[in-house]
Amino acid sequence: MDSMRWRVLVYVTPKDGILDPQGKAVEHALSTMGFGQVKDVRVGKYIELDLGAVEKAQAEQKIKLMCE
Repeated sequence: MDSMRWRVLVYVTPKDGILDPQGKAVEHALSTMGFGQVKDVRVGKYIELDLGAVEKAQAEQKIKLMCE
């Protein structure tokens, strides 16, 4: 039996109410480029994980723990 592998995509962004200076800088830059209709830009990170040798329910549990 082949071991199971999971490709997990995680998006990390600041919580609402937390200052996001990168987002504000992007929002300002877009405004100066003529895109003033863009509001409340949030900048985050994108992480890909390759998780192997666990069942789906166990993979979901492990990823949830990692993200918390």
